[in-house]
Amino acid sequence: MKALIIVDLQNDFLPGGSLAVKDGDTLIERINQLQEKFDIVVATQDWHPAKHKSFASQHEHKKPFDVIVLDDAEQSVQVLWPDHCIQGTRGAELHKNLNQDRISAIIRKGMNPKIDSYSGFYDVNKKNPTGLHGYLKDHNVTSVYICGLAADVCVYHTAEDALRLGYATYILEGSTKAIDEDKFEQLKEDFVEKGGNVSTYLL
Repeated sequence: MKALIIVDLQNDFLPGGSLAVKDGDTLIERINQLQEKFDIVVATQDWHPAKHKSFASQHEHKKPFDVIVLDDAEQSVQVLWPDHCIQGTRGAELHKNLNQDRISAIIRKGMNPKIDSYSGFYDVNKKNPTGLHGYLKDHNVTSVYICGLAADVCVYHTAEDALRLGYATYILEGSTKAIDEDKFEQLKEDFVEKGGNVSTYLL
């Protein structure tokens, strides 16, 4: 069984959102078409409390994209973000044009206010699972194809964890966009060296 994992296709990561990825909305039609090719389709959703420690607004004299160490998250290095994907807000909603008819599970992440969660599988310290791994195993999934936003953050970390957990793992290069394209190029090389695959899935 093969699964499509749609990562964080939420309003705040799309044009007009508080942490928008340039041209991220251009992926939606393609991802809708891709869904028909897979046995299982799941989506992830950033779902932060309003006072999440990853928000620059929660740290005096700090601004978005500063880097700090969160002592109460066991020395976790944290990039500080603009407030985004706050629980119950429009920014946290999956985009209205994303077809959800075939999405059988929506995995929420980043709910612990003390620590961030880029991967769809775990928080950044790898201690708190989201339930995605168990869901995929229950459905006999052996290979995963990952798309969505952003390529160099949540897509990459989701793919990295999937590979570590033993799935045949593909980053769908034509169905994701990065915040920093140069960084993504480096991450792709690292991912392939670890045994992952970077592919443009042909419709």
